Amino acid sequence: MRKKIVAGNWKMNKNLQEGIALAKELTEVVKNPNCGVIIGTPFIHLASVADVIKGSCIELSAENCADKASGAYTGEVSAEMVKSTGAQYVILGHSERREYYHETPEILKEKVELALANGLKVIFCIGESLAEREANKQNEVVKAELAGSVFHLSAEQWKNIIIAYEPIWAIGTGKTATAEQAEEIHAYIRSCVAEVYGAQAADDTTILYGGSCKASNAPELFAKPDIDGGLIGGASLKAADFKGIIDAWG
Repeated sequence: MRKKIVAGNWKMNKNLQEGIALAKELTEVVKNPNCGVIIGTPFIHLASVADVIKGSCIELSAENCADKASGAYTGEVSAEMVKSTGAQYVILGHSERREYYHETPEILKEKVELALANGLKVIFCIGESLAEREANKQNEVVKAELAGSVFHLSAEQWKNIIIAYEPIWAIGTGKTATAEQAEEIHAYIRSCVAEVYGAQAADDTTILYGGSCKASNAPELFAKPDIDGGLIGGASLKAADFKGIIDAWG
């Protein structure tokens, strides 16, 4: 039975003190959820937030890691460093990283391998732009992103991959893919996984929806058979909003 998950991606928001306060509030309001709960925080928050959520049902993710193991890379943070903070996950391949920081499939492949080698699970993001959606190319785009960075992994490694489908045109825009559009592409992504790893592995793979998911539309999205939860941006920055989405698994 694949895991249902609601993961928050704080992006570049909240100073350290605010982040600690939000994490603390979440431990108080999120009790016995019907899904896994993960919060993805900026690097500087990780170790402090790990302490705050210790013993709670909330798990911790970094928002990125370097594509090198160690060395003279000023300002970079390695997968080993991320792991040492107490984080269990890392978000890789987010459209913002691909677009603003020019992360290629090859760079992401390196990051994925280093994350897995250091015992982190990977939330791997894929998704098409508005132009690609309008040209009806969303299927080939997501398949290419998977093939370019994660489909070389062994079946054993694949067990540590969570896919997050994020239509770029719906991130922070207030536009949301309809539940039907989201289900259609989630089912397609699962079929791509089945082609590479077999039907059982595909059935066991958690695929999250990201892109203006909020408490009001989460129940409809999560009711779809191939949508296993959400990767939440803006709505993860307020405890009540985030809890509202978690409660959609009620």
